[in-house]
Amino acid sequence: MPKKDHKGKVSGQIAYISDVKVENMVYGVLVRSPIAYGKIISIQLPNLPEGYEVVGAEHIPGPNYVKIIQEDQPIFANVWVNYIGEPILMLVGESLDILYGLLDRIKIEFEEYPAIYTLDEAIKQKLAPGVNMASYEFGESLETISAIEQGAHQIIEEEYDTGYQEHVYLEPQGMLAVYKDDEIVVQGSMQCLYYIKNALQSALACGDDDVRVVQSPTGGGFGGKEEFPSMMACHVAVAANAVKKSVMLVFDRSEDMVVTTKRHPAKLNYRTAIDKDGNILCMRVEIFLDSGANVGLSSVVLQRALLNSAGVYNIPHFHAKGYVLKTHTVPNGAFRGFGAPQSFAGIESHIGHLSKLSNIEPLEYKRKYLVKQGDPTITKGQFRDPILMEEMIEDLLNASQYKKKKMEFQNFNQQNLRFKKGMGTALFLHGCGFTGSGERDHIKAKVKLHKSKDDQVSLKISNSDMGQGILTTLCKIVAKELDLPLEEVLYPYPDTKEVPDSGPTVASRTTMIVGKLLERAAKKLKAQWQTGVEQEVVEDYVHREMIPWNEKTFTGDAYPAYSWGVNIVEVEVDVLTGNVKLEKVYGNYEVGKVIDDRIMKGQIDGGLAQGLAYGYLEKMTSKQGEIQQKSITDYGPPTSMDVVFIESKVFDNPYADGPYGAKGAGELTLIGGAPAVQAAIEDALQTSFQQIPVTPEVIMESLWRKVGDEG
Repeated sequence: MPKKDHKGKVSGQIAYISDVKVENMVYGVLVRSPIAYGKIISIQLPNLPEGYEVVGAEHIPGPNYVKIIQEDQPIFANVWVNYIGEPILMLVGESLDILYGLLDRIKIEFEEYPAIYTLDEAIKQKLAPGVNMASYEFGESLETISAIEQGAHQIIEEEYDTGYQEHVYLEPQGMLAVYKDDEIVVQGSMQCLYYIKNALQSALACGDDDVRVVQSPTGGGFGGKEEFPSMMACHVAVAANAVKKSVMLVFDRSEDMVVTTKRHPAKLNYRTAIDKDGNILCMRVEIFLDSGANVGLSSVVLQRALLNSAGVYNIPHFHAKGYVLKTHTVPNGAFRGFGAPQSFAGIESHIGHLSKLSNIEPLEYKRKYLVKQGDPTITKGQFRDPILMEEMIEDLLNASQYKKKKMEFQNFNQQNLRFKKGMGTALFLHGCGFTGSGERDHIKAKVKLHKSKDDQVSLKISNSDMGQGILTTLCKIVAKELDLPLEEVLYPYPDTKEVPDSGPTVASRTTMIVGKLLERAAKKLKAQWQTGVEQEVVEDYVHREMIPWNEKTFTGDAYPAYSWGVNIVEVEVDVLTGNVKLEKVYGNYEVGKVIDDRIMKGQIDGGLAQGLAYGYLEKMTSKQGEIQQKSITDYGPPTSMDVVFIESKVFDNPYADGPYGAKGAGELTLIGGAPAVQAAIEDALQTSFQQIPVTPEVIMESLWRKVGDEG
């Protein structure tokens, strides 16, 4: 069936935040730091035209930080600046042209200090004060691992690097604060209404009824609209409160790309002991994440990166340690996969390289270590539900004609000097929902269903549709349970004045967690249904009893359920130019039960495109603390010419605590793309890479090095 917002979007009639105009509205532009690290000495403002004002830290009624996890991100920097682009002031007025002209006339004097620009620099200084922002360690004792290493045939050490990734949501960040006598209403493009509301109550030092947050139609998020909008909301709300007018702040694409959060660059170090037959005896993993200037959500991203550090494998005697390190660069934050894509790129690459040392075909080697139902997790939890990975792999081997094509590609490569073909695989999972007992202890989700006198039912939840389709899927769940036509079930854009906190739209939790709550609420409403009578039901989250999670020791069940995936990618590489051409892409997935086939196909195709691009196309760099790619053209996400038809299949494996058996799907589909395409390029060129993206430049450098080694 068509998505509920289909007509509005394809006709262009849906009003995004930048389309909105309200009475007595002015625009805002931000005065940003031109240096990476230093102290503000003085600020000189030009004479401002009538109706134009400056807003800064002195206008903040509450504490000057964005309420996230730690209190290290100022709303407006007023003493220290920690990255190029950090907001210092906001200019407000009626004309954007005049505002941009005024920006050039503001003079700020700084006392500059030496900055940390790269993750490598931060690693060297990780013991210095303020650099190590978070760290975790768990697994087998190092004494035990050292003893095992003593008897090993060989110790393999590898270092693996992943770069930035930009979200490239279609709609740039935008936020509007509507000033009213009795409240400030903040609306905009967002994923997490109550994150924003909590940040606003802190910044404005106000009560629950003094501020409202309303989601506008949101043109994509991918995690980029999880925590970052809280800062923008504080900017417009503080400004509106100061100037007693409504204030609009919308980024153009260039500003959005330079100052918003990115996927964390990472360095992953592997140390693996093997016996003479290539069997893994033990493994140590060390992960470093570049948080940028503020910790933000980086500590939680590191947790998920560590939880995925062994991939889908039952590795004997495993130990993991990770650090979040500060650099004086744009802060990094939430991005679809949330630390898992970095870990899976690294572990899939490392396992693939171990297979080559053992002269065993990579997929065959990986299958030796696949986890099975009942196996322990690396945190001493348990994989308690059925795991269909072997069936998914076999099905994909047949669909792709894997063994036959591998032979054909070997023959092709022997006969062709310029073009080389290869196939690569990736095996992966994704934990659904918040880590450990986060849903029970921190989120405490609540949903409401409201039935009007005309028997239409409205979903009262705080979750955001940003293109992933929950406007449709969640309504389908309620409509099915109540035996109502879909058009009789409504899902208005959430408003914190009207909806309870059902939790943020993150962590592949919405369909599984919120959908299950709605299913239960619908059952309750159905049982007490009275035609022509206004009714309301409420449902609260109930935690599934598992092995209790201990965040300090990193032990227990990290997730209530896992979704699973397998990818196979075929490529052709031009050794003259280093250009990579995708030939075929295959994907098998297990997400419990699919609520809507077309929406799931959209998640598969979109996620794979984003994951593949992370592996070989999208390159973002920072030079002396400044992002170099300021446009989509510079950055190079995939176009329709870069993406081939994706042959995919979804396996049923219903999960008891999901609605009709559904689990999370939104992040899973991205994870396998990068490691699969790297493996395919390696197979084509018969070489190894220790980084993504594997760009033409990386390929050419590798080929020249190979020629040098052989010559």
